[in-house]
Amino acid sequence: MVLDQKKVRANERIRSPQIRLIGAAGEQIGITTAQEGLRLAQEANLDLVEVASNTTPPVCRIMDLGKYLYSLGKKEKESRKKQTVINIKEVKMTTKIGEHDYQTKLRNARRFIERGDKVKLTVFFRGREIVYVDKGNQLIARFVRDLSDIAMIERNDGLEGKAIQVYLMKINPSAIKKKETADTTAAPAGPTKTE
Repeated sequence: MVLDQKKVRANERIRSPQIRLIGAAGEQIGITTAQEGLRLAQEANLDLVEVASNTTPPVCRIMDLGKYLYSLGKKEKESRKKQTVINIKEVKMTTKIGEHDYQTKLRNARRFIERGDKVKLTVFFRGREIVYVDKGNQLIARFVRDLSDIAMIERNDGLEGKAIQVYLMKINPSAIKKKETADTTAAPAGPTKTE
């Protein structure tokens, strides 16, 4: 379990002089001292647990600490399931890249994007190649055009030092459908044939 029990303040670990107390059944008891809340919790054979520490006074509840930690652990595990990790994969090229190498880099970038990763396209210049920045821009434009069916430019950093960097991300399919429906509804009727 990733959740640390020490991070949850309960019973004697609650140091605030005053607390807002909620009873075991969810009823508002009001603002009392931490000692009074602990006494009420012990009478009910439960624990006094701080559920909101960022308020003044902190909110504490009379409940079973074990069940509370279990529910927090379950929520954390559920939120981790819903997370998607997006990696950034880098594809590096120079302006003197051969056609076969270009196709290999393009194929790899397509695979990365289809997998859900972002692609950082870097065209770097060696030595005096820096005077041919327009060739680098043409190469990037071709690469973006070749991937335009599945990817779009997220960020274009332009020329930084001796490299041009562009970040590509997967196109959202719902955005494509919305655009296609907007295009079909806004498209004027074709010219009519007159005799």
